Amino acid sequence: MGVLAGVSPVSGLYGYLFGTLAGALATSSVLMSVQGTAALAVLVSDVPGVDASSEGLAALITLTIITGLIMLVVGLARGGSVVRFVPNSVVTGFVNAVAVTIVLSQLSELTGYRSASGNRIARALDTVGNVAAFDWPTVAASAATIVLIFALGRTRLGAFGMVVAIVGVSAAVAIGGLDSVRQVGDVAEIPSSLPAPRVPDLSLALGLVLPALSLAFVALVQGAAISQSTPNPDGVYPDVSGDFRGQGVANLVSGTFQGMPVGGSMSATGLLTAAGARTRWANVTAALVMVLVIVLFSGAASLIAMPALAGLLTVVGIRTFRIDNVVMVWRTGATQALVMAVTFVLTIAVPLQFAVLTGVGISIALFVVRQSNKVIVRRWVLDPDDPYPKEVAPPDELEADDVVVLTTYGSLFFASAPVFEGQLPKVTEASRRAVVVIRLRGKEDLGSTFISVITRYRRELASVGGQLVLAGVGRRIERQLRDTGALAELGEDNVFLATDSVGESLSRALRRVDTLRLSSGDDEAEAT
Repeated sequence: MGVLAGVSPVSGLYGYLFGTLAGALATSSVLMSVQGTAALAVLVSDVPGVDASSEGLAALITLTIITGLIMLVVGLARGGSVVRFVPNSVVTGFVNAVAVTIVLSQLSELTGYRSASGNRIARALDTVGNVAAFDWPTVAASAATIVLIFALGRTRLGAFGMVVAIVGVSAAVAIGGLDSVRQVGDVAEIPSSLPAPRVPDLSLALGLVLPALSLAFVALVQGAAISQSTPNPDGVYPDVSGDFRGQGVANLVSGTFQGMPVGGSMSATGLLTAAGARTRWANVTAALVMVLVIVLFSGAASLIAMPALAGLLTVVGIRTFRIDNVVMVWRTGATQALVMAVTFVLTIAVPLQFAVLTGVGISIALFVVRQSNKVIVRRWVLDPDDPYPKEVAPPDELEADDVVVLTTYGSLFFASAPVFEGQLPKVTEASRRAVVVIRLRGKEDLGSTFISVITRYRRELASVGGQLVLAGVGRRIERQLRDTGALAELGEDNVFLATDSVGESLSRALRRVDTLRLSSGDDEAEAT
């Protein structure tokens, strides 16, 4: 993943080692594998100042630690639940764009041609336009790796076929003396010992907060997918926030020991469970194996062909693309398709940290719009001979002496209030002495906008001798009505608190309506 992230492959090794080890001990999930993922690596590749140089390593360490701190704080604050605000359309657009980005980012290692163009799309177009400048041994090595991975994956080797393909192609490059084909040793020196801890460069911290927020958010979405789909061996699903805290700890350890940002890996977790893992020791063992690789086989690791790694990452990108999810979102409607398309284009066209945060903004805006428009007002028609109320559409206008019982579904907070108001029966000169009863059972918060709506509606009713009665009012809403002065305007006799017995407050409200109607009749008789 270090290659995909545009940093030293060593940072990828350290991220795998320390992320897997710390994640195994700190997450709520027994089986979650915490390591560098393709989405996180692509995000890192877009962060200015983070590269394979010594200055870039200092920025990478700082970025990883800041990401860990954000994840740890959010996890401690039980913030894992925010993932439910991210619609599938945004996730689908982002994941599929990452898949395309992975493939585009490997074109230079796949072909041996290094474009000097500014962004990934321009580099891809430039590469396609310069086929004559390709290094054909490099192309052959990358093509052979891709073919072998797909072919061996169909055999009993399964996922282990990836390792066989990379080792086989790298061995062929070394034995054949193909000097034009780059190897890992040409990119970075693979150490034969474990790294010493390093402190972050705080002077770089401010400029890395935004990318760190994006990394934390993507890790939250990926980790939540694992938490919600992979139960612990005892059958209980792990806590999303607990897993997020564990990933935060893993990033703190990874950054301290010069590793790249890490998060829950769906593919690695799947491999682990498929292999029969039952305890945390499975991930601990994987980390210890990496220790042996670094200490004993660093020389051999330097001989790995870069086109072989590029071929592997290209396969990862191809397999990451989910056309079935795209089709499903497309079929759900124009709005969802548009959100998916916008997220996809932004992820391809702009730095990923901005694309991710834009996706979050789209998610929040969608949620607010949907919630504000999901208000439904229905009329309850009560029959003494029928224990079940009939639910019908409310009348467009109130008639004289009408008694209309209304119940509401959905939120009534803030932007929802005008939608609610638009569904109330209109008060006209012909609505004299009409009474409207509004059930508010189950509503926890109204807000000043809704309170303004009901007080305004009460005045309209009062102007034609009518009345507004509220039933099923919770204690919190009663306090809001009292503190804003609305309770005094509505009249305390016209507001009925909810009780544990469903329907009791409505019955008392209807008795109040009878009283009001009798009082109104007496007043008219006296006037006559």
